[in-house]
Amino acid sequence: MTTCAFQLMFGRLYTFFSVKIIFLISILIFEVGSAVCGAAPSSTALIVGRAIAGVGSAGIYAGAVIVTVYCIPLEKRTPYQAVVAAIFGVTSVLGPLLGGAFTDSSATWRWCFYINLPIGAVAAALLAFLLQVPDRATARLPLKEKLLRLDGPGCVMLLGGIISLLTALRWGGTKYPWSNGRIIALFVVTGVCLIAFVVIQILFPNHATVPPHIFTQRSIAASSFSMFCTGATMMTTLYYLPIWFQAIKGVSAVQSGIRLLPTVVAQVVASFVSAGGVQTIGQYMPFMLVGNAIMCVGTGLLTLLKVHTSSGEWIGYQIPYGFGLGITLQIPLIASQTVLPLEDVPTGTSVLIFCQLLGGAIFVSVGQNLFTNELVKRISVIPGVDVFNLQQEGATRILDGLSESTKRLVLVAYNASLRQAFLCGLILSCIGYLGAVCMEWRSIKQKKPKEETPVTESTKTKETIGEPVAENANTNGNSIS
Repeated sequence: MTTCAFQLMFGRLYTFFSVKIIFLISILIFEVGSAVCGAAPSSTALIVGRAIAGVGSAGIYAGAVIVTVYCIPLEKRTPYQAVVAAIFGVTSVLGPLLGGAFTDSSATWRWCFYINLPIGAVAAALLAFLLQVPDRATARLPLKEKLLRLDGPGCVMLLGGIISLLTALRWGGTKYPWSNGRIIALFVVTGVCLIAFVVIQILFPNHATVPPHIFTQRSIAASSFSMFCTGATMMTTLYYLPIWFQAIKGVSAVQSGIRLLPTVVAQVVASFVSAGGVQTIGQYMPFMLVGNAIMCVGTGLLTLLKVHTSSGEWIGYQIPYGFGLGITLQIPLIASQTVLPLEDVPTGTSVLIFCQLLGGAIFVSVGQNLFTNELVKRISVIPGVDVFNLQQEGATRILDGLSESTKRLVLVAYNASLRQAFLCGLILSCIGYLGAVCMEWRSIKQKKPKEETPVTESTKTKETIGEPVAENANTNGNSIS
């Protein structure tokens, strides 16, 4: 929740302050949050610790991409960003595996958080001594000007809106019914805060968290939509696929994580293949269109999962999904760095990551409601099965105490219910293709950028890092009218 809510704020911090210092502070915040979680004496303390760690995670996520932007020329940057994407894919599976191993051992769950401390300390030490980020005009602005451009009122409205929205989606239909006053109030607060945020961005564009000239840039708007849908598809699939393995195939949480390796391996391979291809031909759009199409096919295959689906089938279904995902997550970031002026890239990057995280956070909750509603409908017609108890049981215990004939019916019902979540992911991946189609065709083979000057309204130019492919391309075609 906090990772998503604070993402845009870090985009502004990276724009106006030292990238190295903000990156190191982000790691420190993450370390503090991890320490609080590991030592938490209560669930409340654990929640607070996770919230703190989420803030640090927001800065780390954006910082890992932004560091490459300022340290490596655009035409040579894609392989390095492929490494970042590959690490993200690998750790998304290794994290749950290590967590399960710690939880099942004498080390206990606390080491799920303590393990971050030495890793973060080593990373911070290496960055402190080795990372050299070139100076920028925006970092040399007076402190008062920097603070004004951080858009305090806008950040407050955005934080209030996002936290209220995600809380409502998390509680709605589970802890409280959707008609509950608390849920309605949270949605009202969400609407008021987000409307206020948009108004602030329009009225004060020079100090906006998301300056209108960035978000209305054609490729940024299209990429944001694509990343929202891709993030929603990714989180929906990666959240419910392990549940399918545990409930339908009867494996442990650790084993279900291992069974995600086809997705991860395909994602890593795709990151490097697309990065190498973009660097070679200079064009990213062919890879975006093909990658998104492959992801749609893979997501569609996952909707075919059945109770008796073989290992070869579920492995084969994951490969095109992971391959398409690896491409589709990476190309929008490359596009933003190509079409935006260098001083706007941190904000543009944070906008895309924010959309990815927001899509995932929203549609995991949507998937949960689709799954729950379908499960209640199907289980209620099976005699001798208590719907409430089945919902409360973990995925690995849904068959406990049931007869063989009833087990078969429950598995079929559970599988059909999970497929509703996968179907949601399929629809989103197909809708996201519209964003891919609307992106501009640009080349990363750019001219040598001009020396930066302090950013003011009179000096800010719309000259971009990349060059239009078409000879008749012009800046009037870059904005949404």
